[in-house]
Amino acid sequence: MLAGILVEAVEGGGVRLSCFDYEVSARTEVEAEVGEPGRALVSGRLLADIARSLPHQPVEVVGEGSTLVLTCGSSRFNLLTMPVEDYPGLPTMPEAVGTLPGDVLADAVSRVAVAASRDETLPILTGVRLEIEGDTLTLLATDRYRLAMREVPWRSSSPGTSAVALLRAKTLSDVSKSLGAADVTLSLSGDDPAPGIGGRRGAGMAGFEAGGRRSTSQLVDGDYPKVRALFPAESPVSAVVATAALSEAVKRVALVAERNTPVRLAFSEGQVVLEAGQGDDAQASEALEAQLDGDDITVAFNPAFLLDGLSAVAAPFVRFAFTQASKPAVLTGQSEADASHDTTYRYLIMPVRLAG
Repeated sequence: MLAGILVEAVEGGGVRLSCFDYEVSARTEVEAEVGEPGRALVSGRLLADIARSLPHQPVEVVGEGSTLVLTCGSSRFNLLTMPVEDYPGLPTMPEAVGTLPGDVLADAVSRVAVAASRDETLPILTGVRLEIEGDTLTLLATDRYRLAMREVPWRSSSPGTSAVALLRAKTLSDVSKSLGAADVTLSLSGDDPAPGIGGRRGAGMAGFEAGGRRSTSQLVDGDYPKVRALFPAESPVSAVVATAALSEAVKRVALVAERNTPVRLAFSEGQVVLEAGQGDDAQASEALEAQLDGDDITVAFNPAFLLDGLSAVAAPFVRFAFTQASKPAVLTGQSEADASHDTTYRYLIMPVRLAG
């Protein structure tokens, strides 16, 4: 039953579609000519598959006994219905805390969620942490091997708003993609004080609403690690490389890398040399132009994690900031090789220790 979608024909016009699995809810409304109000609960997956396959023609929806009949052009589908009276009511939207453009939210989530863990045995790390301080919304995610942080401006509902929430990365990604580019209103509930930020956390709920669509999700309970402290205060060595060229080079060199084998990057004045493979195994190397500020440095990274970071930087040039070869590196983007780097997005990646 919880895999169903509730279809409601609303008196006065319009069709409302909603679903709820006791953790995540979603509701959207579309324009329709309503001959007679009514409700029906049908398989969500089946209805979605049918809707995607229909031709671009008007759809007629009619309830006939225990079936819902969809007719579109010459296509006709009979869907079995489930008892509507047993379907749970959707939760009430929490209190609104602010708004931001939907495309800005979707972009920020996509660039941060790449660093969230997929390991369900550590549910806290499968989430994206939202931190609200006044007119800034910060998103953070980590899987212990990399950390992504994105800061975006937003319009707070009241001056000095301070709040925090932890949502599953997959849920947040799905929701942000579905809301479109219209302004999104973020709502939060929960009364537990959040350590270090003075907001909310714990067994609460987040809500998102935009353009006739709304969704809610339970927050992930627990104390998120204090990951901000991982970003180094100073970086004596930095290097700038063209992002697209480096991404392609990493992909080529990594072809000879066995599973879990790192790609080595040796930075020196004017260039970076990428290498993978060693000993009797297949080997590859490639040199690219790079600007180095500081001493020569050689580091090794998991190629998949590095490619995720290069893609998420979303800038023509990427800047690597190092403290030393064995410490995490921080990737930021910049528009030109000599331009200042954009610190509103930072991707911290742990190096792989080199033998010897």
